[in-house]
Amino acid sequence: MRMTSALPRTATLPPPLDTRYQVETPEGIDLPLRPAGLMPRVLAFAIDLGVRGLVLGLLFIALALLGKLGIGLGSVLLFLVSWWYMVLFEVLNQGCSPGKQLMRLRVVHDDGTPVGWSASLIRNLLRFVDMLPFGYSLGAISCLQHPTFKRLGDIAAGTLVIYQEQAVTRPQIPQALALHPPFALTLNEQRAVLGFAERQAELSSERVNELAGILAEPLHVSPPHAVAKLNGIARRLLGPT
Repeated sequence: MRMTSALPRTATLPPPLDTRYQVETPEGIDLPLRPAGLMPRVLAFAIDLGVRGLVLGLLFIALALLGKLGIGLGSVLLFLVSWWYMVLFEVLNQGCSPGKQLMRLRVVHDDGTPVGWSASLIRNLLRFVDMLPFGYSLGAISCLQHPTFKRLGDIAAGTLVIYQEQAVTRPQIPQALALHPPFALTLNEQRAVLGFAERQAELSSERVNELAGILAEPLHVSPPHAVAKLNGIARRLLGPT
C-alpha cells in the first residue's frame, strides 16, 4: 500500500514571520521600516515616566515654598507635563522622547514621514484608553495582536513606533598610492578588489597574503607586491574620500 502525505497537495506552508514594514515614497522608492515591539516600548515609557517624576518632584519642592499659590501652579504644571511632555518631544525632536532616544526608537506616520502635532496629540490623549482597565492592559493586548505592534492610540492617529536605523559607514581601506588596473575590470572583479582592501583589518597577515596571491594572477599583478598593488587599485576604484 502506498503511503500518502498527511497534508493535501494544495496545502501551503505559512509565510515566514517578518517584522519589517514596507512603505513606498512619492518618488517610488521602497522604504523598509522596523516596527518596535512591546518590550522596548515599555522600557522607553518607563524611562520617560522616571524623567517626568524627577522633574515634577524637583519643581514641587520649589513650589511648596509658595503656599497655596504653589499648589495651584503645581496642579497646572502636573497637567502640562503629564499631557504635553510626549507631544513636545515627539514633534520637536524627530519623534523621540528621552526614553525613546535611549531605546533608539522614534514615532513616525504610517508612511514614514515625521509625526505632526495632530497625530501626536491623538496618540497621546488616547493613552487613557490604552491604560484601561489597569496597567496598560488594552494597549499591551493591541500591541501583541497588531502586525506592526500598534496600540490603540497609534491605530487612531495613524502612527508607528519604529527602530532608528543606524547610519552605515563604509569600511576604511589602507592608505596607498592610487594605481590604474592593468586592464578594465568587470563589476565582480572590482567588488573582489574592494572587498579585499576593506577586510584587511579583520584578517591576519598570512590570510591577507593568501588572498592577495589568489587575486594577483587573474589581475596580472606580481605576487611579491600583490598587497600594495591591490590596495592601490582599490584606492583608485574608490576615488577621492
